[in-house]
Amino acid sequence: MTTQAVVLHQPESATMDSSIQETITQMIDGMIGQLPDPQALTSAERRGIIARYSAVLEGNFIYWMTATLIATKAEGARPILLENLYEETRDAHPHMMRKFALAAHSFPTDYDALAVHEELTDMRLFLGRLSGVQSLLAMAFFEGFIQKFMPFLAELAAAEGSAEMEYTDVHGVCDIAHTAGLFRALAIEMLVDPIEPGTDIFEGVNLLRTLMNRIVYFRPELAAA
Repeated sequence: MTTQAVVLHQPESATMDSSIQETITQMIDGMIGQLPDPQALTSAERRGIIARYSAVLEGNFIYWMTATLIATKAEGARPILLENLYEETRDAHPHMMRKFALAAHSFPTDYDALAVHEELTDMRLFLGRLSGVQSLLAMAFFEGFIQKFMPFLAELAAAEGSAEMEYTDVHGVCDIAHTAGLFRALAIEMLVDPIEPGTDIFEGVNLLRTLMNRIVYFRPELAAA
């Protein structure tokens, strides 16, 4: 799997350049369209995907969104991020994630966490640069991706004998609104604190794509070779 680096000019109106959202949609649909058939995977492969996903999401998503809030300069964008964080915290989404992984017998081990260590570190360091526009776009991509990834994740868990689907049910619905909200926040931020000309606005998006590809396509036997 490869990633795509794209550099776009900042829009000069209050409406975000539609090509940005169109590119994100194409990226997401391309990744979802290439996902393997859960029934064609071994039990160990299904367990590994769930475990690596859990190792990344449970302890990092709220941190990522908080870093994006800190990076965002536009006052009109910040309430959108705060509402997202409020919902994540109020409804204990990390707890949902943990229940989901445990019920699928896929609680992550140190090996699962280390399998995504480098890609996760790259994302953390990127967010630490506190670029509001790049961070908002990355999170808009990720919310959109997660929403469409949920049926695949649920099928993996069901194949492992789980009936605990609160996490996938909730995120298959709420992330539609979250994605739309983040694109609104992005449009506001682009006017208030535009990135420098020539900056790759998709840098964080591509880091997340690489991380998700690692989660889905990592093969222990190849890593050990």
